[in-house]
Amino acid sequence: MKSSPGNVPAARTGIDITAAHRAFFHALPKVELHCHLLGAVRHQTFIDLAERTGAPIGRAEIDAFYTRGEKPVGVLHVLRSLDKYLLTRPDDLHRIAYEYLEDAAAHNIRHSEFFWNPTGTVRVSGIAYADAQAAIVAAIRDAARDFGISAKLIPSIDREQDPDEAVAIIEWMKANRADEVAGIGIDYRENDRPPELFWKAYRNAREAGFRTTAHAGEFGMPWRNVETAVEVLKVDRVDHGYTIVDNPELCARYAERGIVFTVVPTNSYYLRTLPPEQWAELHPLRKMPGLGLRVHPNTDDPTLHNVNPSEAWELMFSHFGFSLADLRRFMLNGIDGAWVDDATKAEWRARSATEFDRLANTLATA
Repeated sequence: MKSSPGNVPAARTGIDITAAHRAFFHALPKVELHCHLLGAVRHQTFIDLAERTGAPIGRAEIDAFYTRGEKPVGVLHVLRSLDKYLLTRPDDLHRIAYEYLEDAAAHNIRHSEFFWNPTGTVRVSGIAYADAQAAIVAAIRDAARDFGISAKLIPSIDREQDPDEAVAIIEWMKANRADEVAGIGIDYRENDRPPELFWKAYRNAREAGFRTTAHAGEFGMPWRNVETAVEVLKVDRVDHGYTIVDNPELCARYAERGIVFTVVPTNSYYLRTLPPEQWAELHPLRKMPGLGLRVHPNTDDPTLHNVNPSEAWELMFSHFGFSLADLRRFMLNGIDGAWVDDATKAEWRARSATEFDRLANTLATA
């Protein structure tokens, strides 16, 4: 039974979340900077693809992918299954991307920057990079027309693969440039795959004019991975980054530099390893803003985490205890961290701040 957003333990902050609160979180103007395309596949779409391809994945197994218990497992095995069994043609990627953006727009996401792992698509699914990217870019354009949402694609390195595969991704991106393809990321299991292994791909990406981000400090991996991502890979922003709280001096440096951390309230690692009754209280995310770090909440794998964008923001208020003033600041952090031009950021900041204040006033009088 779903007791709260993302199937996380019930809030212990004493805050009574009302229908007015939920309307506020839904209407909140949002950007999303940390979402994985294959972690956003609709349940029915997964079933449809499995039936079409005859994948050796039963309905019960598929249903289990979309169920989060009190100690939720990670989602990486689901992503591998998609690459191996379900994705067979570019249209599959168009459908998944278009549906994700439709779902995001329904929660007032105005702009999304989402990850896609091309190594799996090319090496496992057997879809050529040019065709796969073109399909996703077409979905971005179709969604902009149909739902008014803008989006950028972030081809992301699978850090479990050889670093030469990461270098290959940059060459594919250079050969298939599109305005919607903004930069690179890196994800999958960080354990034993520190950021410095991928220095060459990041150097090449920067030299080619691409922006950069990286998952670091996830899975309880040490704060040094965050430092390496910033100092060696020279990323523009950090995804997760929770363990940086173990080094207050580093926090102070990156707070001064204004680096944006795209955090995930429903991150599986902490839901699995922290005691339910103290989960939000002990989560390092709770400490990050107090250390001066600029955080911005995201869904990560929305359908597989059983959470939507409105609920991700609600969790920051109901479970982590952040105030409406904090949420306003987090909203603006996301705009500042987006890979769009400065004039667009200025316009979004002004409009979003006005909308936020109006909604907050409405909530106060509800």
